[in-house]
Amino acid sequence: MQPFKLIISLLLLLTAPSYVSSNSDYLPSECLKVPTSTFVSSLQTAIGFIRDATPIISQFANTLGDFRLQNAVLDCLDLLDFSVDELDWTASASQNINGKYYSSGDLSSDLRTWLSAALTNQETCMEGFEGTNGIAKGMVEGSLQQISSLVKELLKMVHPVSSLKSKKSSQFPYWFKREDRKLLLVNGTEADAIVAADGTGNYTSIMDAVLAAPDYRMKRYVIYIKRGVYKEYVEIKKKKWNLMMIGDGIDATIISGNRNYIDGWSPFRGATFAVSAVGFIARDITFENTAGPEKHQAVAVRSDSDLSVFFRCAIRGYQDSLYTHAMRQFFRECKISGTVDFIFGHGTVVFQNCEILAKRGLPDQKNAITAHGRIDPDEPSGFSLQFCNITADSDLLPYVNSTRTYLGRPWKIYSRTIFMQNYISNIVRPEGWLEMNGSLGLDTLYYAEYMNYGEGAGVSSRVKWPGYHVLNSSSEAINFTVAQFLLGDLWLPSTGVQYTAGLAA
Repeated sequence: MQPFKLIISLLLLLTAPSYVSSNSDYLPSECLKVPTSTFVSSLQTAIGFIRDATPIISQFANTLGDFRLQNAVLDCLDLLDFSVDELDWTASASQNINGKYYSSGDLSSDLRTWLSAALTNQETCMEGFEGTNGIAKGMVEGSLQQISSLVKELLKMVHPVSSLKSKKSSQFPYWFKREDRKLLLVNGTEADAIVAADGTGNYTSIMDAVLAAPDYRMKRYVIYIKRGVYKEYVEIKKKKWNLMMIGDGIDATIISGNRNYIDGWSPFRGATFAVSAVGFIARDITFENTAGPEKHQAVAVRSDSDLSVFFRCAIRGYQDSLYTHAMRQFFRECKISGTVDFIFGHGTVVFQNCEILAKRGLPDQKNAITAHGRIDPDEPSGFSLQFCNITADSDLLPYVNSTRTYLGRPWKIYSRTIFMQNYISNIVRPEGWLEMNGSLGLDTLYYAEYMNYGEGAGVSSRVKWPGYHVLNSSSEAINFTVAQFLLGDLWLPSTGVQYTAGLAA
């Protein structure tokens, strides 16, 4: 690879979700169960509640000597800011108003995704106050309850995608501009910015390159990160749309940090790498948190990026390695490793052709691969793992028989996770799944398995929870494929990343 130039397919670079314009498929009445005026009025009320809550929370920002509380306040202010955006997008899209919002190409999916994220934000805000000043937590909780209740009602007002007539996918999403289609015929292009620790690029810091990137970019902005270990914390804020980061490969380009819960960092704020802007793509990069199992929650990657992709990346940690906080996300050919709940969050996420590697944690500690956080039955969110290889990392191999590893456990009451067509090694216990809070959620969660294979894939001794299902029909399993669960045929072609739309590999 040339030192100052990166040649990449324009399928990966020049096309991205854009600002919405009106289109002939726009059918708000078909998406909503109530009149649009009623829906928008409720959205405006919810936004008003958020604006009222912000100063109440802000008053705790300067609490001296309480690092955890200060982080909780900062988390909450960011999360409420996200919610205002998501509710604004919902209002604009439901009225077909041109503005600073984006679309996957399916209005119902967009509305439900944004509302689900707005609901998640209040939940995450409250989680950050655990273990802090009780007065602050009580005041914040009271302010947020109204918001959460109203957003739940808004979710009920939107028809689920499955109730709408199916849209025929085309080679290009409807929001592609004609000039973008012509550009796809070109062989390659140069990176917009190059990061190199040795000084041979435009920047030596990844964060400096991110800050210099344009806001609300409607085409890919490409940052090439040369091989090296970058010990820095990277946060891609909400305005940096359509950034793409490309490294020199797993184990070559490494972004490394060690923030953790024991040292006062929340999972939301403590991530080594965090991205909130829409349309993010990462390729050929390792993200790691080196805090170790004794530091408990220590996030390597947190993503709130809608319509985002991680391709051929490694995500390494112990507890809570990967935090797919919210929105629609796709992981392809990634290596994800950890111990307790090391894939967790509230997002709508498909993991395809990934290596899922359980590690050795603390003595007598149980491993749980997933912990999904769906809190309302109307949310579209969940985890789907397909064509993955689920096995032990090298440090766990000598201890497989003494370390109990499970497919997942219910973080929240409506947790939803599906394993289908994966290789599952003998690391997974015969019962498959683990309780988190006694019987909480065992009859309301949705856990399912379909056509997995390997020594750990047998279902005869699996848990007998009401919410656990063995799927015997492809008509059930297809609901959790890329095409159905993520509506990936509408937006993934623009990323250039390979994917399998259905059940056939």
